[in-house]
Amino acid sequence: MASSVHSNSDRARESSRRQKKKKSHGNRDHHQNQNHIKWKSQAQQEIYSSKLVRALNQVRLSPPNEGPRRGRAVREAADRVLAVAAKGRTRWSRAILKNRLKLKFRKPKRQRSASTAGNNRSKKPRVSVLRLRGKSLPAVQRKVRVLGRLVPGCRKEPLPVILEEATDYIAALEMQVRAMSALAELLSASTSAAGSSSAPPN
Repeated sequence: MASSVHSNSDRARESSRRQKKKKSHGNRDHHQNQNHIKWKSQAQQEIYSSKLVRALNQVRLSPPNEGPRRGRAVREAADRVLAVAAKGRTRWSRAILKNRLKLKFRKPKRQRSASTAGNNRSKKPRVSVLRLRGKSLPAVQRKVRVLGRLVPGCRKEPLPVILEEATDYIAALEMQVRAMSALAELLSASTSAAGSSSAPPN
């Protein structure tokens, strides 16, 4: 009699665990689908475009830099605005914002002297143990590791997390490309209109 009571209680616990697990998976899938729909919406693209224009104006008003630095600043501004648009709900958005804070408060590196630089050049290059281990990994694990490096904040995460974050990150990047392409078309149209209006009449 006691054994049957224990077995019934165990079954009840197991069924409640399964229901909770199924509910958590359902909520996660629903949240992921909502994110994909959000990145594909025209309203989200307009919100991102307005924030991107403000960020690019700050880059333009900053002191003039060299060409590559200015291009890097534009790319960082676009990614930062994208992470803000995600509202920190994903690992990749939190990683981008966290990296931005690290760069802001990082101390400038000291320049090495010529003697130490020469000594470092004379040494033989060391082969990393992690690199050797990476070469011996199976092809699937190598691809998962590469994918984890491509998605911000997913370098050491398991495969399900990497796939979930990569799916959301790709959808966000596609929206970013659409918004930046639309802005580029508007800028080119405005510059061509300004050029035609300033041209002297024949």
